[in-house]
Amino acid sequence: MSDHPPHDSSEQPDPLDSFDEIIAAETERDPDLAVIEAGSRTLRTQGAPPEADVPARPADPAVDAALREVETELATRWGETKLEPSVARIAALMDVLGDPQRTYPSIHITGTNGKTSTARMIEALLGAFELRTGRYTSPHVQSITERISLDGAPISAERFVETFRDIEPYVGMVDERQEYRLSFFEVLTGMAYAAFADAPVDVAVVEVGMGGSWDATNVIDGSVAVITPISLDHTDRLGSTTGEIATEKAGIVKQGATVILAQQPVDAAQVLLKKAVDVDATVAREGLEFGVLARQVAVGGQLLTLRGLGGEYEEVYLPLHGPYQAHNAAVALAAVEAFFGIGAQHSQRLDIDTVRKAFAAVSSPGRLEVVRRSPTVVLDAAHNPAGAVATAEAVREAFDFSRLIGVVGASGDKNVRGLLEAFEPIFTEVVVTQNSSHRAMDADELAAVAVEIFGEDRVQVEPNLPDALEAAITLAEEEGEFSGGGVLVTGSVITVGEARLLLGRG
Repeated sequence: MSDHPPHDSSEQPDPLDSFDEIIAAETERDPDLAVIEAGSRTLRTQGAPPEADVPARPADPAVDAALREVETELATRWGETKLEPSVARIAALMDVLGDPQRTYPSIHITGTNGKTSTARMIEALLGAFELRTGRYTSPHVQSITERISLDGAPISAERFVETFRDIEPYVGMVDERQEYRLSFFEVLTGMAYAAFADAPVDVAVVEVGMGGSWDATNVIDGSVAVITPISLDHTDRLGSTTGEIATEKAGIVKQGATVILAQQPVDAAQVLLKKAVDVDATVAREGLEFGVLARQVAVGGQLLTLRGLGGEYEEVYLPLHGPYQAHNAAVALAAVEAFFGIGAQHSQRLDIDTVRKAFAAVSSPGRLEVVRRSPTVVLDAAHNPAGAVATAEAVREAFDFSRLIGVVGASGDKNVRGLLEAFEPIFTEVVVTQNSSHRAMDADELAAVAVEIFGEDRVQVEPNLPDALEAAITLAEEEGEFSGGGVLVTGSVITVGEARLLLGRG
């Protein structure tokens, strides 16, 4: 394969044409940022894999038993909500494994919302340009094997078990030498990096678990660091303001890297740009160096015109709903362009037909995913206020529901009031429930908050998720078969995953 990706040799449009519209529409600039930006370099040009879904349990009883055994062993370790902020343990594991994460280049992704969808889009683009990809994302919707993907699809249960057994002795060695055992997430991260090296992959697309600086994934040197929009989430661990949270997330930006920066609150942007200056990183900012030029709703998704680092990409069909997914697409495109050196070594845009093919094949299970018709049932993993606001906006745009019934099951450590307030304008009624996780908020406790926001007449309590789904579908059908009623299941990735199984997906 040549050093550069296939490219479009046609004449490029003037980089300034139409771009004032992006700046006006997408950017809220702050004069203080100019001081920081004066010290940073920015990327300015002068001129797909198979659709991935969610795997079911293994059909082979022996394989299923082996996978359950590994899941049980992993469950004995600290869960993802119990943290000791340090990369010492994962670094020790990488050391005894021979640093597999150094054997391939990586694109590292952090932010608050949109990370997994963006990772899937980046993966699709890289695969379309004939690169072998590894993708590591979290949490999973239904199967733990979803977290580690090769060539656009989750690794098989057999390979997942084999990878765990391969590194298990080394995990034990590290456990014996550390104050705390490796956590659930740290072991999975080690498995992913080992699986990618074993494949081997041409590039890894890695999503952080939480934060950035001390996240277990942060033992890679991502040549491209992607930062999706930052909002308030995990405030007990990351900080109480978006600026404080950005300080943690900026930890993935390495010396000399390229930073692809989605639109951010001003205080977060200040922090991120200062970090770029400190480590001599190159920055490409949504709304300035790249962005969404135009978008229109289409059947099953949307049609986009994107401004990339190498020029405009017209008539790009994305089979995902909502303005936020269009922005994720712009970020993903810029990340892949940066990975190929566009904007730094050369200014030729990627081959437009390949880009179109890649985006048209993107899927993102559990993100405004339609899993049933008559009535329409939509699943969305929004679990914080910012995500809920984006989902509500996308539902208004993409669906014409005459009445929408919400099914909400949330985690107890989330801002459930903010989540429910974001959904109140679009929900006719809400059925509150709880998932099977130990982190799930008690349904009655959630209902008490919901009643304050929706009023008692609009709230129904069904602690059991199957009963909640049945109740919501019944409410959506009240006005008849052709009433245009719908159901939105949301509040938690776990709630969405369990509903997905109940509704026959996976």
